[in-house]
Amino acid sequence: MNKKIFTGVMAATAALALAACGTAPDDEATTASGEATTGGATETVDFLACMVSDAGGFDDQSFNQAAAAGLDRAVAELGVQDARAQSSGNEDYGPNVDTMVQQGCNLVFGVGFLLEDSIQAAAEANADVNFALLDSAFSAPDFSPVTLENAKPILFNTAEASYLAGYLAAGMTETGKVATFGGMQIPSVAIFMDGFADGVAKYNEDNGTTVQLLGWDKATQNGSFTGDFDNQSNGQVFTEQFIAQGADIVMPVAGPVGLGAAAAAEAAGNVKIIWVDSDGFVTTSYGPIILTSVMKFMEGAVFNTIDEAVQGSFTSDPYVGTLENEGVGIAPFHDFDSAVPQELKDAIDGLKTQIIAGDIVVESPNAPL
Repeated sequence: MNKKIFTGVMAATAALALAACGTAPDDEATTASGEATTGGATETVDFLACMVSDAGGFDDQSFNQAAAAGLDRAVAELGVQDARAQSSGNEDYGPNVDTMVQQGCNLVFGVGFLLEDSIQAAAEANADVNFALLDSAFSAPDFSPVTLENAKPILFNTAEASYLAGYLAAGMTETGKVATFGGMQIPSVAIFMDGFADGVAKYNEDNGTTVQLLGWDKATQNGSFTGDFDNQSNGQVFTEQFIAQGADIVMPVAGPVGLGAAAAAEAAGNVKIIWVDSDGFVTTSYGPIILTSVMKFMEGAVFNTIDEAVQGSFTSDPYVGTLENEGVGIAPFHDFDSAVPQELKDAIDGLKTQIIAGDIVVESPNAPL
């Protein structure tokens, strides 16, 4: 098995299980080559905050864009300078991270699980530079978790928020079938699908219904994956197949591939999408068909990490976003607000309260136990 994939599965799960959940996270564009630009704050500070995207790019209307918003905020509010390197594929990760180090960055973010190897290697080779990695922890060659004093994992227990979205989907379907699929089968993707599956099951249990979930079997950890995060046509094809099987609500967990899913849903005319990472009603052009979004509040997590580093209080302690610390959540129902029955809204609010209180534990092999 590829070291990157297996390492991430083991290390991310272990780190999540052991990490204490942190406190909730409270402009100019840069070049794709990573050249530094001065931020728009009135007063600047001598600090260069840098970020490397995954293959989705900073305008993916999802994961990378949400992370970059935190860097934008730090430029505007903290007066830091910034540099960014946009990746188009796996082969860009190592060189882009190295470029950031060579430019004298004080803090370098890797956006996504697939940058784990590159960020870890750079952190081990450059003890005087701080690093942060979204959606993965770090590991040794034997796959055991590793703590690097100059590298911070930023993780999100999205199973909790996806549980609420699954319950909502089961309560809103008119066909009795909902679906989900992922880009790649990695923990930061499967965790969404696990929570979604449990939410659908909970709705069936509470209401005596038999809503069927297509695309994911939580028990066997088998399901539908396009194999990438950038080919929108794959998302369109997968969603068309789900629609043909009767699904009328689909949750793509695949970055820009989800835009293909939304296009298929829009063309069908009677299908809704649940977006992920950011509020898709705001970040995409498909607002009228987006029922809600399962959000990671990455902007705040990135901003706070930069703020800590500027203040000299950077630590390698993992941050884990949860419903309790408001690191994850579901978006407003926007155009569907009047269509969601008040009884269903109340039930979802009640489930959220129970999860925060610990009365309901959303379990997943990809999340804290």
